[in-house]
Amino acid sequence: MPKIKTNRVKYPEGWELIEPTLRELDAKMREAEMDEHDGKRKCEALWPIFKLSHQRSRYVYDLYYRRKEISKELYEFCLDQGYADRNLIAKWKKAVVYAVFKHVRIYKNFTL
Repeated sequence: MPKIKTNRVKYPEGWELIEPTLRELDAKMREAEMDEHDGKRKCEALWPIFKLSHQRSRYVYDLYYRRKEISKELYEFCLDQGYADRNLIAKWKKAVVYAVFKHVRIYKNFTL
């Protein structure tokens, strides 16, 4: 028999732990998109949307890199499904690596 393709997404293990927070941020994002922006400049109307997008990406980043509470599969799933911005997370990772190397270089220069 041929395989039956379904449109259902298989969620990785641990999804049920982060799903409520991501759903809550999605609801806030929808509210920000529908919010009236009379009297605001075009860029000012987008600020709440950027803020929520940044917050959602930071949440996934912290869970994976700082607290190590989610698996790599769940992290990749969140990136692939658009729950977090891959490029923004890459920027944060680069900043952390730069800070570590800067600290090491300063330490080597001041050794006696």
